[in-house]
Amino acid sequence: MNPIVGIGEVLWDVYPDGHKVAGGAPFNFAFHCHQLGHPAVIVSRVGNDDLGRELRERVRELGLSDEYIQTDYNHPTGTVQVTLDANAVPTYTITENVAWDHIEWDEKLADLASRYRAVCFGTLALRTRPNDRGAIPPFIQANNNVFGPLGPYDPLTLGHWAPRFASMPLRVADLNLRPPHSTEWAIQSCSVWGYWVKMSADELRELGGTEAGLRDQTPRRYYDTCWWENSDPNQVLIVTDGPNGVTVVQGKDEFHEPGVPAKVVDTVGAGDAFTAAMVCLHLEGKPLRACARFAVHYAARVCEQPGGTPRIDRSAVERAVFGK
Repeated sequence: MNPIVGIGEVLWDVYPDGHKVAGGAPFNFAFHCHQLGHPAVIVSRVGNDDLGRELRERVRELGLSDEYIQTDYNHPTGTVQVTLDANAVPTYTITENVAWDHIEWDEKLADLASRYRAVCFGTLALRTRPNDRGAIPPFIQANNNVFGPLGPYDPLTLGHWAPRFASMPLRVADLNLRPPHSTEWAIQSCSVWGYWVKMSADELRELGGTEAGLRDQTPRRYYDTCWWENSDPNQVLIVTDGPNGVTVVQGKDEFHEPGVPAKVVDTVGAGDAFTAAMVCLHLEGKPLRACARFAVHYAARVCEQPGGTPRIDRSAVERAVFGK
């Protein structure tokens, strides 16, 4: 079976007490896809340093391959300082100009890009506009070429172009708005390249605040007003809202799946777990509403354990959601 891919940052989340946890949204996503029974890989880059070697070892301990994690001899392994507020909601201070900012396109990635079933990428790994060797844009385009004869991958030059999502593998864009790392280029790239675009309710409000007259933002209003004019009617907007659940908009359809109770330890990686759960069930043929219901329950269980990669019993979640 062809793999699901998370491409972008892999790093150490460093907590106030000094302990560190392997993290990064694409890595968390790939881990949870693997845990849910799907072949999954992480594409990233670490430094030629002790932190990089420890991170590779941790990736393997969690059951993933480090085959597509490159080594950078000029930039250090990425780190993030994590602080938690009274509600266990994290704040991140992200080190700049690290190894994962410099993932390079090569033959190995070209081969993987030709055969993935789904890929998840985000705004953070696009914080630095890639040079000609940057891997993320060509990786996303390579499988059933997104832009076909249009050539350049800069979304700001595409005008009223509409992506042909029906013929593509699933591409999931995760808008992780982490000021000052969120650029217009990254946000618009994700909006163009993603068949599914996922964000939190806070991020939706932040995007709405940048548009005149849209400060009272809703998922439907954003989909109808801020989306690219000629976007595919099957494109999906997913807006998560913590304990309040999730709203999903696709074309003229919309539904809300309520949240479920959780004894929250921390919410690190919960959004990534939610995305992975939705993707996996979608690839198994479940309708979007069933995918969202399962994903809400799965993410709630992740919140009950520390870190972004806890062990979760899929069958227990399925029994709670589907009664089997």
